[in-house]
Amino acid sequence: MNARLNLFGDPQTAEIVKHLVAAGKVVTDSGLPAATQELVKIRASQINGCGFCLDMHVKEAAHAGETATRLHLVAAWREATVFTDAERAALELAEQGTRIADAAGGVPDEVWANAAKHYDERQLAGLVFLIGLINAFNRMNVIVQQPAGDYRPGQFA
Repeated sequence: MNARLNLFGDPQTAEIVKHLVAAGKVVTDSGLPAATQELVKIRASQINGCGFCLDMHVKEAAHAGETATRLHLVAAWREATVFTDAERAALELAEQGTRIADAAGGVPDEVWANAAKHYDERQLAGLVFLIGLINAFNRMNVIVQQPAGDYRPGQFA
């Protein structure tokens, strides 16, 4: 399986990807817990059907010590007892922000208020930008049919 477009082959395209990755590094330093960041990336990637990002973020999370149980239950987080209230709030915001076109009026106030109970303003900003960035990466990878399965933890570090 080959991607329709090599996102790193053309210097201009590679430059765009480089800037998106750089924005992601700023989010990493937002104070939002690293485990929460990976859970959010995984959930958005599940919703968007992005195999490449799922492969990457599941492997990165496992490499960082995330348990197999939690990784297997991200898609069913509402019924799972293994996530903290803060993680659940972040996952709900990620779902609502990813499925924004499905709800007239965007993200409900209750979802935002729940996240705001668990995260300070800097962390909330990090969460908002993280959701936006992972959705951008998901969409690019789905459009070009980026193959999944060969990612190695730290590959793009």
